[in-house]
Amino acid sequence: MKAAVIGLGSMGRRRIRCLQTLGVREIVGLDLRADRRAEAERTYGVRVVEHSPDLWAARPDCAVISVPPKQHVPRMWECVQHRVPFFVEASVVDDGLADVIAAVDAAGLLAAPSSTLHFHPAIRAVGEIVRSGRLGRLSNVLLHSGQYLPDWHSYESVAEFYVSDPSTGGGREIMPFELTWLTEVFGFPRRVAGNHRKTIDIPGAEAIDDTYNALLDYGTFLASLTVDVVSRNATRRLTINGSEAQLAWSWEEPVIRLFDGADRRWSELPYRTDTSAAGYNKNITESMYVDEVRAFLDALAGGAAFPNSLRRDHAVLQLLYALEESDRSGRFADVSRLGVSR
Repeated sequence: MKAAVIGLGSMGRRRIRCLQTLGVREIVGLDLRADRRAEAERTYGVRVVEHSPDLWAARPDCAVISVPPKQHVPRMWECVQHRVPFFVEASVVDDGLADVIAAVDAAGLLAAPSSTLHFHPAIRAVGEIVRSGRLGRLSNVLLHSGQYLPDWHSYESVAEFYVSDPSTGGGREIMPFELTWLTEVFGFPRRVAGNHRKTIDIPGAEAIDDTYNALLDYGTFLASLTVDVVSRNATRRLTINGSEAQLAWSWEEPVIRLFDGADRRWSELPYRTDTSAAGYNKNITESMYVDEVRAFLDALAGGAAFPNSLRRDHAVLQLLYALEESDRSGRFADVSRLGVSR
C-alpha cells in the first residue's frame, strides 16, 4: 500500500500519523510550503514533494486530501483523473462538488469524505440508543458545540489560515461537522431556520461569523443546534428529550446519562476514550481519526462501505446553505428533498 497525503498542515500530519499507526509505511506527502514539507519529512520520515506531477509519478494506491476547503474540489479532480481512490476532509464550500460526484460515480471510484464524529464512542452509543426506541417518542434535541478559534492553531495567527476567510470560517466549518452526525442519527429534517452572526472580536477573524444557530424541524420533533468559535472552554453538550427518558451527554466526562421516566432514576453508560495528541484538546482523541482512516482502508480493500459519501456530504452542505438563506429571508427553508441515506 502506497498512500499520498495532499496537504501537510495540522490535519495532513495527523493523517500521516493515522496511516502509520495502521501499518502504512509508504507515504508521499505534497505541500507547496517548504517548512511543512521539511517538518513532515523530519518528524514522520515520509517522502515529500512540492509539485503534483511528482506526487502522481509515485503511483499511489490511494490519496488523503487535507488541504484547505477551497482546494478540495481541484484535488478531488486530480484523484479522479488518475483513478486514485481518495479520502477528503469535510467540505464547507460547494464549488462544483456535484460534477465531482458524477465523475466519481461514472468511474466507480471510492470517495470517502470525513465523518469523524461517527467514530466517537459516545456518538455511536447515542445513535444506538435513539434507534433502540429506549427514549420513547422523541420530542426535542439540543446540541451546543463551542470552541475558541485561536486555540485551533496555537502556533500561528488565526489570520494565517483558512478559518479567517468568511466562506470557510471556523463557525461555518463546524456546522457541517456536527450536521453530518446529527443527520446520520436523526435523518434529514423537513425544514430549517437559522441565523449566524459575528458577536465578538477575535484578532485575525474580523470578517467571519463566529456563532451559528439552527432550528431543525422534523415534523414530529424539533432539534436546535448552536455552533460557536467563541467558547473559551471547548464544549460539546447534548440533551435528547423523549416520552420515556432523557439522554444527557457532555464530552467533558466519559459517560452518557439516562433518566428513566418510569423509575425516576438516572443511570450511567460509561465509554472509553483514547488520549489526544500533543497540543490538542483532551477530548479530541486520536482514536476517532485513526478509526475513520481504518474505515477508508477497509472499504478500499473491499470490506464494509465507508459510512459517509460525497452525496451525503453534498446534502449536508445544502442544509448549511438553506440555514444561511433562512437568515437572509427571515423564513423557514424547505429541505425535505435533501434526505439521502448514502
